[in-house]
Amino acid sequence: MYRVELTSRAQRELDNLRGREFGRVIVAIRELQNNPRPFGVVKLKGPINRIRVGSWRVIYSVFDKDQLVIIGKVARRSKDTYDNVDGLF
Repeated sequence: MYRVELTSRAQRELDNLRGREFGRVIVAIRELQNNPRPFGVVKLKGPINRIRVGSWRVIYSVFDKDQLVIIGKVARRSKDTYDNVDGLF
């Protein structure tokens, strides 16, 4: 089982979600504990991946050696969602 941690940025973004969107994103993040590379995951660069949760994107890194998943960003899909993903971690 992987340990899931959120950066302060990801925590702030998650805190701003409400209702159904919040619940769906939380479920997806919790599922990363058991399977950090679920069906539909897209590898962005190096250890950085993203999953879709409706119109929201969860951008995260997987560190298999430490069994750690770090969530760097939770954002609604837009043209600049993936800008500067290397600087998140």
